Amino acid sequence: MATVSFDGVGKVYPDGTTAVTGLDLEVPDGELLVFVGPSGCGKTTALRMVAGLERITAGEIRIDGQVVNDLPPKARDVAMIFQSYALYPHMTVFDNIAFPLRAQGVPRKEIRETVERVAERLGLAEHINRRPGRLSGGQRQRVAMGRAIVRHPKVFAMDEPLSNLDAKLRGQMRVEVMTLQRELGVTTIYVTHDQVEAMTMGHRIAVMRDGVLQQCGTPHEVFDRPANLFVAGFLGSPPMNLPAGRLERDGERLVCRIGASTLPVDPAAPALAAHAGRDVIVGVRPEHLDAGPAGGDGLAASCRLIETLGSEQLVHAELPGDRGTIPLVARLDADQRVDAGESLTFTVRPDRLRFFDPDDGRALDGAGRNEDAGERSRVGAAG
Repeated sequence: MATVSFDGVGKVYPDGTTAVTGLDLEVPDGELLVFVGPSGCGKTTALRMVAGLERITAGEIRIDGQVVNDLPPKARDVAMIFQSYALYPHMTVFDNIAFPLRAQGVPRKEIRETVERVAERLGLAEHINRRPGRLSGGQRQRVAMGRAIVRHPKVFAMDEPLSNLDAKLRGQMRVEVMTLQRELGVTTIYVTHDQVEAMTMGHRIAVMRDGVLQQCGTPHEVFDRPANLFVAGFLGSPPMNLPAGRLERDGERLVCRIGASTLPVDPAAPALAAHAGRDVIVGVRPEHLDAGPAGGDGLAASCRLIETLGSEQLVHAELPGDRGTIPLVARLDADQRVDAGESLTFTVRPDRLRFFDPDDGRALDGAGRNEDAGERSRVGAAG
C-alpha cells in the first residue's frame, strides 16, 4: 500500500497532441480515487502513466515517496485491471490467477493455497478449472481482479473495468469492487466515464477536461459545490440547470433576476455581494427545485412535459425570458400531481443556488478551492 503523488505531470505525444497538463494531485494510502470525464479528457492517460504504460513528458509521479518516472511497469508494483479483462484464453481460471505468482517464482504449494483462497473470496471456486470462454462477463472480470489481488500490489489501477457489463451486473460489480477495496485497503485509482460509478465508488473524484484537472473532492463536495461551469454541467443526470441571470440589490437583500422571476440570494454568502449589478449563470440542481401553484416568489414557469420514472418524475418546464423561453428541469416525487400545460412556481432554498462567471465559468462563491492543505489539485477554468 502506498501514497501516489502527481507533481506537475504532463503528457505530450510525439505528434504534438497534449493529453495531460500540469496535473498536481495526491492519492493518500488506502484511498479509492476516481478519475472521471468525457472521452479524450486525459483520465486514462493519467492512469497509464502511473502504471508505466505511458511515458511522462513533464513532472514527476511518486509511489510511496519514490519517483517512478523511469521505472519499468514491473518495477512499480502496480496491478492493472483493464476494460477488456486481458485474460489468457487458453488458460484456466486457476492458471490465469496464478500467472503473476509463477512469474515471481512462488513455490507451487503456496500458489495453490493462495489461488484457491482468492477464488473462494471472489465466488470463483466452482469455476476454477474453466477457461475464460466459458465464463460470463462478470465472472471474467472477477478473474482479472483475482489476478491483480493475488500479487498484493501497492496500487490498483483500474481502467473502466465494468464498462463491458450490462447495467444490472455493473451495479453488482460496483459493490464488489468497493467491498474488496475496503477490505484490502489498497490505494486504488479508478477511471470511468460513468457518473454513477464515480459518485458511488470514489472516496474522492477528480474531474478532468482537455487534460486539465477541473476539481477534486468528495462526491458530495464536487456535486454540491462545483468549481466551474464544466463540472456543474457534467455531473448529474439530468444535469444542473444553468440559466442566465443577474444579481441585483432589492433594498437590503441581494436577489437574482432570471427572466421575469426573482430568487432571493443566500445572505450567508457575502462573497456574492461584490457581484451585485453583474450578469451571472445561475446553477440549480433539478432535485433542489420544489413546485407549487402559480403565484408568489420563485420561478414562474409552464410545464411542457413530464417523464415518469417510477418513484419520481422529471418535469420539463419553460420560464419566460427576455430572449425567448428558458428551459428548466425539476426532479419531483411521483405522487406530486403535475399536469402538462400547468402554470407552476418553482422555489429553491437560497443556499442551494450556485453562481458562475459567464465569461470564464468559475464559481463566484469560491467553491472547489477550499481544499485540505494535504491535498494539492489544480482547478482549471471551464473555458
